[in-house]
Amino acid sequence: MASREGDLEDASAADEYHLLRDRGDRDAIDDASDDSRLKQLGYKQELRRSLSAIANFSVTFSIISVLTGLTTTYGTGLTYGGPLTLIYGWPLVGMMTMLVGLSLAEICSAFPTSGGLYFWSAKLCGAEWGPLASWFTGWFNIVGQWAVTASIDFSLAQLIQVIILLSTGGKNGGGYEASKYVVIGFHGGILLLHAIMNSFPISVLSFFGQLAAAWNLLGVVVLMILIPCVAKERASAKFVFTYFNTDNGEGIDSRVYIFVLGLLMSQYTLTGYDASAHMTEETKNADKNGPKGIISSIGISIIFGWGYLVGITFAVTNIPYLLSDENDAAGYAIAEIFYLAFKSRYGSGVGGIICLGMVAVAIFFCGMSSVTSNSRMAYAFSRDGAMPFSSLWHQVNKQEIPINAVWLSAFISFCMALTSLGSIVAFDAMVSIATIGLYIAYALPIFFRVTLARKTFVPGPFNLGRYGVVVGWTAVLWVATISVLFSLPVAYPITKETLNYTPVAVGGLFILTVCSWVFSARHWFRGPITNIDT
Repeated sequence: MASREGDLEDASAADEYHLLRDRGDRDAIDDASDDSRLKQLGYKQELRRSLSAIANFSVTFSIISVLTGLTTTYGTGLTYGGPLTLIYGWPLVGMMTMLVGLSLAEICSAFPTSGGLYFWSAKLCGAEWGPLASWFTGWFNIVGQWAVTASIDFSLAQLIQVIILLSTGGKNGGGYEASKYVVIGFHGGILLLHAIMNSFPISVLSFFGQLAAAWNLLGVVVLMILIPCVAKERASAKFVFTYFNTDNGEGIDSRVYIFVLGLLMSQYTLTGYDASAHMTEETKNADKNGPKGIISSIGISIIFGWGYLVGITFAVTNIPYLLSDENDAAGYAIAEIFYLAFKSRYGSGVGGIICLGMVAVAIFFCGMSSVTSNSRMAYAFSRDGAMPFSSLWHQVNKQEIPINAVWLSAFISFCMALTSLGSIVAFDAMVSIATIGLYIAYALPIFFRVTLARKTFVPGPFNLGRYGVVVGWTAVLWVATISVLFSLPVAYPITKETLNYTPVAVGGLFILTVCSWVFSARHWFRGPITNIDT
């Protein structure tokens, strides 16, 4: 009897499917179906398709990482509104984010490719407008992803600095405060480790991704219970669920304005879920499991994130002190909460430092998964010739890993963080692309889905049915709203130190993208191109 490979060697995609069905090979049938769909979209299978639904979810969930986002921006929530913004702003942002996620999941099901957003925009806009839509979406997406990685790993470097500071006696005890050069050194070392880890086969990354998801879930549950239980002084339920902090020290008195600024903490955390789409060429049953990864990662993050916020806020008793640069953690609010909780009961803050170590591990995994997502986007974008030296970045090694794209992503994220050496304001402007720039990339294919492709869009196995257009328009309007709100000044009077540079950073990216299109790309970029030999 001929070998299995021999039987399939010259078979078409349909013939291959029937041969496998006759043999009852369920896994092989799924693989053949995925490969066939990818061929229909214009690409040959180059990456190893071995991720399960759980593995796909794990990568995305560990990028959202409520331990990462909420821990590093908790001080922002305390400053602008305090407990009321934290407790009620999170589910509000979560609900709107879920609508964005549902719309993306519907499109992902129809077009399961590593390119994700930019590929969707091209297909939804058709031949005439597709290249332009793809160019804008792709560059906002990939630069936003690089900014996310830079932000994640830099926040880990800052947390390591705080852990060292507290371990050596805290600020008031003469502890060691690392310079900005030491912090950038930490950042570079972390990115180096992430690049090395992402050079391993996808099976190894899948293991780390699932470990990361479990660590995040376990960490949230442990900390939300442990910290308020250990703290000798706890806030009342009235404080946690009703207190609104207007004493922000930033010259802002409007309660609505304050509440809006506090939402940035939640929206910054709930980003990166497009990772499930970028991993679809390595995921089995991609048109179903890709959308599941997007939706489940957002939903579970909302639930566990709210529990984390409630639990930690019960340990808050003195907001001005927690936000003061003169506390032991040098103004790192949540680090001071952990440290004081154990110090007040046991006379030592070692337990709090260990808890910060748990958060640091979660952030490390978050950065690792972010580089994974970045590299797949860079691989796909360069596969379609959109990046300088494209032929270099979409090369795949023997382990079927886009190895050059991995190291490119790590290098660019490091370069972005170098702006912190000049000015933390400049770095914050760069990082602002991680939220607003990335959400603009999310909104573009959704906008095209509900406008140009409203009547021509052919949904995949997961779809929203008649609610797709309504959900899509709501998602687009939400992104437009936050793009304006998060560009507002965050302090008055406005100076070069207090100016919100988000419009400058996002506007700069927009101008660069427009100029590159007008003067160059419009002459040669045609959107996604097939790599299947005719």
